[in-house]
This record gives sequence, C-alpha cells and structure tokens, in this order.
Amino acid sequence: MKQGKSLPDWMRKSRFAGVLLLLASVSGWSQESSPAVAPSQKDSTAAAIHELQQQVSELRSAMAEMRSETEQYRAENAALRRELSGVHGPSEAVLRSPQNSYPSTAPSDSDPPPAGQTIPPKADQAASLETRIASLEESTQLINSKVDDQYQTKVESASKYRVRLSGIVLLNLFNSHGQTDNVDVPSFVTGPSTGTGSFGATMRQSEIGLEVFGPTFAGAKISGKLQADFSGGFPNTWDGVDSGIFRLRTASVRMDWTNTSVVVGQDNAFFSPLSPTSFASLAVPPLNYAGNLWAWTPQVRLEHRFQLSGDQSIAIQGGILDNLIGEFPSNSYFRQPGPGELSRQPAYALRTEWTHSFRGQPLTLGAAGYYSRQDWPFEHYVDGWAGMADWQIPLAARLSFTGEFYRGRAIGGIGGDISQSVVFDGDPKLPTTPVRGLDTIGGWSQLKLKATNKLEFNAAVGLDNPTAAEVRNASASQTYLFSPLFVKNRGALVNVVFRPRSSLLFSGEYGRLRTTQLYDVSNSADQISLIMGILF
Repeated sequence: MKQGKSLPDWMRKSRFAGVLLLLASVSGWSQESSPAVAPSQKDSTAAAIHELQQQVSELRSAMAEMRSETEQYRAENAALRRELSGVHGPSEAVLRSPQNSYPSTAPSDSDPPPAGQTIPPKADQAASLETRIASLEESTQLINSKVDDQYQTKVESASKYRVRLSGIVLLNLFNSHGQTDNVDVPSFVTGPSTGTGSFGATMRQSEIGLEVFGPTFAGAKISGKLQADFSGGFPNTWDGVDSGIFRLRTASVRMDWTNTSVVVGQDNAFFSPLSPTSFASLAVPPLNYAGNLWAWTPQVRLEHRFQLSGDQSIAIQGGILDNLIGEFPSNSYFRQPGPGELSRQPAYALRTEWTHSFRGQPLTLGAAGYYSRQDWPFEHYVDGWAGMADWQIPLAARLSFTGEFYRGRAIGGIGGDISQSVVFDGDPKLPTTPVRGLDTIGGWSQLKLKATNKLEFNAAVGLDNPTAAEVRNASASQTYLFSPLFVKNRGALVNVVFRPRSSLLFSGEYGRLRTTQLYDVSNSADQISLIMGILF
C-alpha cells in the first residue's frame, strides 16, 4: 500500500526539532534582552512567543493525526497480506494445530467439501484478493490526484459554497475592407468602401465568468452566474483601443426545482435564445442588426417544463424585462430614463418550446412574443412588439439547421430595425413632429457541419429589412439626425472552428455586410478574421 499521506520519520522529527529550536532561541533572546528593551517590544515579543507556541501545538496535533492515519493504513495492508498469504498456503498456526497432526484426517484437494459449504478455488480467491488490493491502490491514487486537483483549481469564496471560475482569452486578427460602425466587430456599413481598409488585432473580446452553487431553499437549488468582457469602450489613454474597458454582460440568480425555474438578473433574451456560431463576434452576437435579435437585459422570468413522453417535452417561459430601446446613454455617469422606461411599465415576453429526440439529437421548435410600451418626447406613445419563431433541426448525424424569424415594430432595443425603433416626419425636436414605430421583418439561418469531434464548419446568412416606404416617408428628418436612415442590412459569414484540445481553439472566418440607406444607396464591407483562444 502507498502511504502518500504520511511523512518520513526524519522529516517529521526535523520539522518538530526546528520549531522547538526556534521557540527556544526566541525565548532565550527575549530573556537576555528584556532589560534593554522597551515595554512595547516586550509585548510584541511575548505575542510572537505565544503565536509560536500555538503553531507548535497545531503541529503536534497534525503529527498525531498523520500517525493515526499511517497506523490505519498499515493495519489494513497487514490484514490484506495475511489474508492473501492464507490463500496461497497454510500458515504455521494451521500446520501446528491438532487437526493437522494426523495425515489421514487432513482434507485433500480431491475430497469433496462438507455438506452445505462451498470452497472456492485457491487460484480464483487469490486473484480476487489481488484484484481488491490493486483496486484499493488505484482508488488511493485517484483520491490523491483529485485532492491535488482541488488544491490547484479551487477558487476561494467568502462563503462555504463552491465557486467556479471560467472564461476565454481570445486573440482576434482582422483584415477589414469598407466603412463600418466598428472596425473589429462590425454590425452595419456606414459609407462607401472605395479605397478604405484596415488591419488590426484585439483582445477586448476575451471573457471572464464566475459561477456560484449555493444552498437549497424551499426545495430549489440556488445558483448564480456572472459574465463580463472588455468591450465596454476605450479609455482615453495611449493606445487605448488595445485597453478595452471592463463591461458587465450577464449576472443572474437561478432557483431550480425539478420542472420549474425562476431567474432574476441581467440575462440573455430568453425569447430569442439561439445565435450563429462565431468567435469573431463575441462582443455582440454575430449578425446583430442583420436578423439576429438579442439583448442582455435585467429581467425576472418563470420557466416550467412538461415531460410528455420519454423523448418529448414542452417548456413555457414568461417574464418582464427592463424596457430598453437600444439607445446609447446620453450621460456617461448619471443614468437618465429612456422612452421605454418613461412609459412606467416593463417590457413583456412569452415563449414556448417543443423538444423531440430525432436521430439521437434534440429537435427544437419555438415561438415567442414581445411587447414594449414607449413614451417618446412630447408624449408621443409608440407600441413596440414582435412575433418570433426559432428552430434547431438535425438533418443528419453531423449536420444541423438552425435559425430564427421575426416580424415586429419599434424593436431597436432587442436588435431589430437596424437600431432604429422609430422614425420622425420632420424635426425630432419639435413637439408637433409625428413619431411612428418602424415596422421590420427579418431573421437568420445557419448550417453546421461537425466533420469530427474537433472540427466543425458553419455558414450563416441574415437579414433585417425595415419597411422601405416608412423610411422614405421620414426623409424630412434626415438632415436633423446624426446617422443615416437605413432600409436594409444583410449579413453572411463562413467559418471553421478547430479544437485540438477541449481548452484550445483555432478559427478562421470570412464575413460580409451590405447595408442599404435611404434613396437606395447600398454599400458593402467584408472582413477576414483569424482567431486563437484558450478556455479556462
């Protein structure tokens, strides 16, 4: 047996002797120097001696525990060895017993066993004991390795509950062609692409997350999760574009019963749960404002799951959300209410989902609805709404088809309308200018091919298409706005993701955007990205 938990005798004795010598030297030094030191120094010396005495006491207790564990392991080892030796051959005590002093009465291998008793073969019994010993040694090694892993990976928490740290360190190299809103993570095209282009790199899409697994309360398991990145803007400093500002993405608390869950916090838009696969766009979901509705919004929601059969289930989700409309804050420090919050009511959402096992993979169909009451300047009220459908269909063992579709109005706050919730029929600063919610239609689809467990290919297209007639009727407001009026935004991407290890990934992606402005002015941009990341 391995005794990895016990220390060698010479090491234990040397440690103990060293502590005693240190204690004696400190005590002697304090006695010799006591007449020449000040009372405060005497107090500190006495405190140090008291602390050393406590450490010696703790060391003695630890050594006593290690001795006890060592004796226990030795006793178990000796018992197993005695049992094994008894199987291989008779012991001396058995050979000297009276029953074995007469050869005529000693049992032989050919004698039948006594009635009602079965004697296992010696070879099988020996093999069984050897297997038990080997299994015990393997278990000891496994426990030791798990203890070492826990010592290395444990994240200390102020509470007694387990905390897990996760995230990704991500490097994006990009070569862009065209004018976009963001050079490294573009969402739409802002101008003509003639003679424009750039090459750069960024680490600001790296993410970090924390999970806490809390107590059980009222029959529910409590857990919390926080996720952040470095895409909150750029500091006003030298080369600030390479020093992204830390930004909160999601932070939520869950209460999970067997079939019911309550989620409170800032989380993904549960009514639009899917997104294309891309490591070139993590700061915002890929194809945002090009058919992919999304939001990281404070919310309270309730989920309930119904198990119809062994391979079918239905889930219903409903909740309220912070009523945001997608505008940038007007002040970088003090928060002011937006048109959605000025309505004095939250946004509402409801989603239902049907899941069925198909070809050994989940087939999911979902439908959702969203409503947002908005109060724009001069008490111009607008009702924002959207109806959505999503699907995840396995076409073959390694091929799947995923996507979403929506139809809505005034949904710039959840990634629609190319960030334009409303349009104005003139100067937005005048109280007599009419305000209208902008209708739109859009969606996205993706094909995913998992060639191997380490290699996959993805291709996705998306479209956000506000009603062109409504945008044209708002042409009078163009001169008063800082950004142009958009009529259509189309996006496409193709990428390959290679994971040689579970914690390491490499990816290459080509993305293209084409955005149409008022008066049919259409511009395009494309980007080639090379990505390397390590997950932890």
